Amino acid sequence: MTDFPFIKVQTADFDLTTEVKALREGHKDIGAVVAFVGTVRDINEGEDICALELEHYPGMTEKALESIRLQAHQRWPLQSSLVIHRIGKMQPCDQIVLVAVASRHREAAFEAANFIMDYLKTNAPFWKKETLPDGAEKWVDARVSDKEAEAKWLSKTG
Repeated sequence: MTDFPFIKVQTADFDLTTEVKALREGHKDIGAVVAFVGTVRDINEGEDICALELEHYPGMTEKALESIRLQAHQRWPLQSSLVIHRIGKMQPCDQIVLVAVASRHREAAFEAANFIMDYLKTNAPFWKKETLPDGAEKWVDARVSDKEAEAKWLSKTG
């Protein structure tokens, strides 16, 4: 399917089953699909969270996500992959991100999905703002653990 959108940045929620079905369409050689769905938590670093708002830089964000996706395809033998990232205001339990990877074998799919997610957390231009129960808002800083997760891939080959 040549017009399949491999990168989506959207406010609307997504349906995992629908997206994986579209990802697999036309690929009879797929033996494994790994899908990761990230959701909004109701707590972050010990503070209750009522809402999470994500902002992005249009155009730049999509290019960054596509670059990350293509790096995964260069490192592992993948049949297809998809990244959907939501923007806007979301509530606890809402879906934020979908990373789905299809390959002939599970190991490549698992590794590539981890790689995409680790790089997305550090290299995609998204900004997160949390709303606390008292109405206060605070921007979320990058985590050291995210940079450490990204760094582990620098020494690995696919």
